[in-house]
Amino acid sequence: MSVNHLKQVKTREEYKKAKEDGVQAVESTATQKASKVKSAQKAHKAESTKKRIRIRLIPIWLRIVLLVIFTGVFAALGAAVGYGVLGNGNAGDVFKASTWTHIIDLVEKK
Repeated sequence: MSVNHLKQVKTREEYKKAKEDGVQAVESTATQKASKVKSAQKAHKAESTKKRIRIRLIPIWLRIVLLVIFTGVFAALGAAVGYGVLGNGNAGDVFKASTWTHIIDLVEKK
């Protein structure tokens, strides 16, 4: 039996042979690609002998400061929405100390 026009095999032996031929073809192309990549890397190293300096749009220290600020703002907004909308209270009461002492007393059951 032979391989039909759709490159489908009809026997197990033909399948094994086709599989071995495919593996050998893949290995040869992989070797060629690897050698091309290595030569390209060598050429790139030769071109870029000086160190590249990266200038950031936002410095790292500013990112950390912004992270702390945004965390505080969104925590306050989340508490106001949670207390005002979900808790059916006044959203402005979240920022009063008496509200938090009442919540702590409820949690600790005093």
